[in-house]
Amino acid sequence: MKMLVKLIDKSHSADINIPNQPFVMFGRFVVSYDGKWNFTTQPFAPCKMTFPDENYDFDAMASNTFFLGAYDGEKCVGLAVLKNDFFKYMYLYDLKVNADYRKQGVASLLVESACTLALEKGYIGLYTQAQDNNLGACLFYTKCGFEIGGLNTRVYDGTKQFGKSDVFFYKRLR
Repeated sequence: MKMLVKLIDKSHSADINIPNQPFVMFGRFVVSYDGKWNFTTQPFAPCKMTFPDENYDFDAMASNTFFLGAYDGEKCVGLAVLKNDFFKYMYLYDLKVNADYRKQGVASLLVESACTLALEKGYIGLYTQAQDNNLGACLFYTKCGFEIGGLNTRVYDGTKQFGKSDVFFYKRLR
């Protein structure tokens, strides 16, 4: 499969709203800190999850956001959304791949392209976050060379997602 990753411009702005599709959640990424970050995994019974669609607005976001699309021919099958940030790491805000194209290296291609873009824009790396109960995403980021840089255990207090945490991942490029 020949996949092309490119920056999405105004003429292809509809491509930024590829729908979210179900994925399997199968465990928790358990983070600890003892002078350095560590993790273990805690499996649980697999279940399907689908995030709500974001309905991105290209015009409203274009001044501070970059959209990278992974294309199979003319069809956008993957998306990386990157935001400028005030410190030295560019924020990988969203990463998703059409279910029919998963496990084929599309997400890795998007991350590689995001790294290139971050360096071109003067950043020293990328950072992102994933919920600790999305073990697949957390393991994917570690496989791509991201390291744990923090844990937010309070972000879901007072919500129906109480008990979850966000893991922050950083990938230094230079």
